[in-house]
Amino acid sequence: MKSNQSLIRKSHFLGTKIRNLRKRNHLTMEDLSARCVRVDPESAPSVSYLSMIERGKRVPSAGMLAVIAAVFQKEVDWFLDDVPEDNAITPEKGRRGGISGMALEPSFLFSSDILQIAIPEMLSQTGTTGREFAHLLIRAHQEHHQNHFPDLERAAEEVGQKRLPLALDDLKDIAKSLGLKLKWVDRTPQEVEDEMGVSTAHVVTSFFEPPSTIYLNKMLKSFPTRLKYDLAVHIGHCVLHNKDGLKCVLTAGRRHTAAHDELTTPASSTLNAQDILHAWRDFESSFFAGALLCPKVPFRQLLDRHGYEINVNKTVGVSASVAMRRMTVVSPYPHWHYFDAYAPGKLKAVYRGNGIPLPWGNMRVVEDPCQHWAVFRMINEPKVGTSAQISILEVAEEPRIYCCESVKVEDMAGNNHVLCAGIDLNPAIDAQGGNSASIATELKQICAENSGSIEMPKHIKQNLLSVAKILNINWIERGIDNEARLICSRGAVCPRQPSCYKAGKALCDAE
Repeated sequence: MKSNQSLIRKSHFLGTKIRNLRKRNHLTMEDLSARCVRVDPESAPSVSYLSMIERGKRVPSAGMLAVIAAVFQKEVDWFLDDVPEDNAITPEKGRRGGISGMALEPSFLFSSDILQIAIPEMLSQTGTTGREFAHLLIRAHQEHHQNHFPDLERAAEEVGQKRLPLALDDLKDIAKSLGLKLKWVDRTPQEVEDEMGVSTAHVVTSFFEPPSTIYLNKMLKSFPTRLKYDLAVHIGHCVLHNKDGLKCVLTAGRRHTAAHDELTTPASSTLNAQDILHAWRDFESSFFAGALLCPKVPFRQLLDRHGYEINVNKTVGVSASVAMRRMTVVSPYPHWHYFDAYAPGKLKAVYRGNGIPLPWGNMRVVEDPCQHWAVFRMINEPKVGTSAQISILEVAEEPRIYCCESVKVEDMAGNNHVLCAGIDLNPAIDAQGGNSASIATELKQICAENSGSIEMPKHIKQNLLSVAKILNINWIERGIDNEARLICSRGAVCPRQPSCYKAGKALCDAE
């Protein structure tokens, strides 16, 4: 252990290095202080003392520096060498959003007037409904902003006062304070055919009718977390949209509807302002509900204490879906994705803050989906509980390492579906001075030569374990203990040797 005199002599760049590491890992001083407390509460720095260390006005004790080093998985001596850290004082901005852009040239063809004519025609010819296109626009907007909507967060915090957890009675009190009345109605699941021609169970869970009535399906009495979510969404609709004349209808199952009397109305490929408005307000109300039930700061602190385990949803009294979607918002690490997948190949919800390609779509059935994605495997397996997986996927001719945690659940209509939250590990590896491209390339090659999955070599496992501890996400460690899997966006580009596919048809079943 270094003496404090030795630390003082070698502390020229210490504060800068700590600040750089903290910013590279997207941590606030509060986050870092809290992480240090969990390592050693006796030696951990307070937020104010950490600020003085970073500005060079204080030198940490040997014990305090050892705690900070443990958080960042560094040797103490690394902080004390005479090599300055000139770069990465602020984190590099990664790719924003998950949708690849295109050059709008020649620009005159992409004028608002021309697009207003061309887009409806394109939707009509491709069979894309106006509602589907509206959701695509919103997803692109969501991913472009990396799921950060401060105005919606603030609105929810003002209503809920950042309370965590919010009990069902708390939500009823909030609804009452807004002048809302609750009425119970009978609604039973019914078989409907979605736009892909797949028959599935569907049920209306609740709907709001102006000026002030929320109608709740009596089935919700047996689903308290869903009841809380529905109430939170309707509260959001009333707060954000001033109880306007638009009906707000919530459903369980694969089908999306904008009003409860549309259950038998075929979807139209005509694009109109009402479709866009309905979809946007649905999104706003849903985001508000998540922020109300899981307010950003207290929920982030809870996740940090529990290593981002999915089962924190039980502590908060929300569904796994709400908890996982909020993870992508509140985590200091920005490179997340989230899928809500139904069989045989339908994404009801998706978020791609890390640019991961979609394994299938929400507008058409994919003929050759890769069967090695965790969501695919779990849809076809009787497995219950969660499953962690490390995957290697080629993205824009560059191999990337992902880790996801998936859980199989049942919706209120009785349909099984799989929720999946995951992160891109490449930026985290690079932030620690590693070479993610080299590690991912090596892991891809080893997997490809061994039928597509393999236990990770020790040196790669050690690298990823260090990243897992810095990110403080427990399921990354569980994924590392399982075999790494080579996946692809479509079977036609399967990198396995031999390929899982031939002439566009899978030669192997999901494992």
